[in-house]
Amino acid sequence: MRCISGADLWQWRQDATDRAIAAQVAPYEVDWFLQGLTDLTALDLRLATVSQRDWVAVAVSLETLEALWQRRLKERVPVQYLAGRTPWRQFLLRVTPAVLIPRPETEEMVDWAIALSSHLHPLTGHWADLGTGSGAIALGLASVFPAATIHAVDCSPAALAVARSNAEDNGLGDRIQFHQGHWFEPLSSWQGQLQGLLSNPPYIPHALLATLEPEVVQHEPHLALDGGQDGLDALRILASQAPSYLIPQGLWLVELMAGQGAAVADLLTATHHYTHIQIHTDLSGNERFVSARCQPQGICGLLVH
Repeated sequence: MRCISGADLWQWRQDATDRAIAAQVAPYEVDWFLQGLTDLTALDLRLATVSQRDWVAVAVSLETLEALWQRRLKERVPVQYLAGRTPWRQFLLRVTPAVLIPRPETEEMVDWAIALSSHLHPLTGHWADLGTGSGAIALGLASVFPAATIHAVDCSPAALAVARSNAEDNGLGDRIQFHQGHWFEPLSSWQGQLQGLLSNPPYIPHALLATLEPEVVQHEPHLALDGGQDGLDALRILASQAPSYLIPQGLWLVELMAGQGAAVADLLTATHHYTHIQIHTDLSGNERFVSARCQPQGICGLLVH
């Protein structure tokens, strides 16, 4: 860490905020950026006491700080990649261009997992996060189901390296097992044993990728975004293969794009292996998740909105 005077850093913040507004970048991102690269907290910045400090510990020089911020404004690099980490639930997660940046909406998936698993007693056994990326969902599951073993799967070695690092940094390295491979392939030894599976799979229809914000389409991994022609390629795999891995009444819970809920529910219904199929909205009122209970030998129940 380096030391920069509080007055100099505060002046840089003021200038950076003005330039963010001019470039149509949300000005609050300046504070996210500073929290990622300094010892400042959100409260320090909100109370505006930084200028009164003799020194502030900073991970880089003021010149490098400025160069990184220029990349945010000119190249539209996401601020989370520039800072190298992002807050998610109670965690501070490392993020690199090898992983999708965890979104606030995905935090709600862990809460839904708690609410929808009350029929599973005890909450031990095995849970899976398929397409784990940064490991966010796996860490969330490990924190709320402390007696369970969590399996985090990703086909990308670089993504798994980030996820492992996040698990170690947050004291959960011994609770999560990491597997490299496509979807269920690495979990053949746990067929019929999963209490639940969660996934935030790629679900953007291929033709829509080019219309996304430059921060997303130019910098986040397309492997984690591109869901094929209709956006449902990965969701079809998850719906069709999960009955071989979940226990009876095991929880199936995925994230999706607004407008895909009915199509995903139809996929589940067509397998004749799910009951309690439900579409859930996020805190903004958008369709965001679909859940179901697996019934390997059963018949699907009615769709509940």
